[in-house]
Amino acid sequence: MSSSDLVAVAQAMVAEGKGILAIDESMGTIGKRFKSVGIENNEDNRRAYREMLLTTPGLGDHISGAILFDETLRQSTADGTPFVQVMQDAGVLPGIKVDTGAHPMAGHSGEKITEGLDGLRGRLEEYRGLGARFAKWRAVITIGENIPTASCVDANAHALARYAALCQEADIVPMVEPEVLMDGTHGLDESFEVTEATLRALFNQLYDHNVLLEGAILKASMVISGSDAEDRAGVGEVAEATVQCLLNAVPAALAGVVFLSGGQSDQEATAHLDAMNRLGDLPWPLSFSYGRALQAPSLALWGENVSANVAAAQNKLAHRARMNGLAAMGQYDTSLEAA
Repeated sequence: MSSSDLVAVAQAMVAEGKGILAIDESMGTIGKRFKSVGIENNEDNRRAYREMLLTTPGLGDHISGAILFDETLRQSTADGTPFVQVMQDAGVLPGIKVDTGAHPMAGHSGEKITEGLDGLRGRLEEYRGLGARFAKWRAVITIGENIPTASCVDANAHALARYAALCQEADIVPMVEPEVLMDGTHGLDESFEVTEATLRALFNQLYDHNVLLEGAILKASMVISGSDAEDRAGVGEVAEATVQCLLNAVPAALAGVVFLSGGQSDQEATAHLDAMNRLGDLPWPLSFSYGRALQAPSLALWGENVSANVAAAQNKLAHRARMNGLAAMGQYDTSLEAA
């Protein structure tokens, strides 16, 4: 893939009215979600669940790509059709999570560093051969007493940049995700300050590593009050703060920004995205890359009866995808939820 191909894929990921479905949960995370609906966490159930999501009729109408876990990229439907083929037929780009998780950072209590660079060049080459067109790497930044430290922010930014450079070498579009966690009692101002510092560090490193920004996507956390804050900011405040933070720190050359939901409710995540897209012309498209905020209604219904409720669960996913597709264009309205 040439640089122009990387740019084309990145632009397709943030095409108007479309966003990314994140179904790249680790074994542990999918296990917790299955447990919440009484489903055993085994390979057959994981395959059946991902098949239900990926075979949703009209999925490509509002979903441009889906981030998969290593196991899922290699799996097929019950009739033997590879998931990658199902996605390609639906106009959905296959993506792959390539980091190996966030681990405690030595010498930095309460902070984490994401691992997975060892052997990444070879894994990316294999994933490209399996059909992956983009990849994702998630770093975790925690707000707390005397954290995050500059050391933690810089170390994670450096790892994200090394990953991104390796992706583009392998003809894969990198999605860089420096998530500033919602967990905590911090207010909107502190969230803004930490998010801006994190993004500035990230783009400095991406520049130093010669990453083509036009062929890369930022997966960002919103500037939002901590989940345990006493007085949480409203939708308009979150939208204005997030957009201003991006304008301060994200180069206009970047292909696009997709947001993670980060613990927000389904409709809250949609409302925030819509409010941002009503603030006027911006240098880059703002869209979504939601996991739980897209899947939760489908999982709850599917879990009640995994054979009988497939179509109904798919309708739930199609609805949430449509709501977020409208939000990505600033055309969402809560009255549409009833429909």
